[in-house]
Amino acid sequence: MMRVGLFLALFGDKTLDEALDLAVKAGVTAVEIGAGAYPGSGHVDVKRLIDDPGARGEFMGKIVTRGLLLTALSVHGNPLHPDPAVAAAHHEAFRDAVRLASLLGVQNVNGFSGCPGDGPEAKNPNWVTCAWPDEFRDVLDWQWRERVMPYWREQAAFLREHNVRFCVEMHPGFVVYNNETLLRLRREVGPDGEWIGANFDPSHLWWQGIDPIAAARQLGMEGALFHVHAKDTRIDPYTSSLNGNLDTKSYGLIGERSWVFRSVGYGHGVEWWKEFVSVLRTVGYDLVLSIEHEDVLMSPWEGLTKAVQVLREAVIEEPAGAMFWARE
Repeated sequence: MMRVGLFLALFGDKTLDEALDLAVKAGVTAVEIGAGAYPGSGHVDVKRLIDDPGARGEFMGKIVTRGLLLTALSVHGNPLHPDPAVAAAHHEAFRDAVRLASLLGVQNVNGFSGCPGDGPEAKNPNWVTCAWPDEFRDVLDWQWRERVMPYWREQAAFLREHNVRFCVEMHPGFVVYNNETLLRLRREVGPDGEWIGANFDPSHLWWQGIDPIAAARQLGMEGALFHVHAKDTRIDPYTSSLNGNLDTKSYGLIGERSWVFRSVGYGHGVEWWKEFVSVLRTVGYDLVLSIEHEDVLMSPWEGLTKAVQVLREAVIEEPAGAMFWARE
């Protein structure tokens, strides 16, 4: 049965024990833990756990004895970054997370597709958002041909070898940001593309004008729906009507932005979330709704507890039973 979970990065200032205790107190039954790149790895010493079976057992014991399920390790980064140092660090974090997930018996590693620059001499990523002038299409073609596909074909084979799935969060700013680009990546990778799917986060879809329910249905029918984040978005109808939704202002400028991230239920009500859960189950997804809190109008604890309250109306859970144990 589907669970209400938490992306534990919310409590990045706490120890693992403290963060897990807060998750239990909030009423969640599953956790997702950062293992490097942008989320950091404050709750897990990845290299030590890879090398030390005893440490892996202790780590999983902390989770299991609290009645929690570990649904994913997360390494949201940019392994295609044109800065070689950034790309290398995020690539290493990705590979280590896959190795650790395999050893722990965890099925999913979450992250981003990455975004290259506009050519071999680039210094910063370049996310192409329009088709004209023609050089933008040239940049996009170069990115996919020279950087995206060579990298992900190699990583997909690595995923297969370790029996771990990579769950791409479709996120603007990276080459995979919607269903079309995710399915293109899976298709062009070839036979190993089945190891790449979605960490489906509706919050990044609403402001692009995408219907998350329709998008989830399509990905589920394609067998590409691996893991789901629970995060909401509110679009300001006045500002959006003036400026559209391509908004580069700071997330802290709430009154000036066309949209902001909100806690679950504060962008779309419980009835929307009930329909979303129903569609997820219709297409065979029954793992977790992993809460990711990025609502600047609420404290972490308030946002988490409000989200749990809404999701509990949408999801009927069963007690945590089968857990992921270390595989030696």
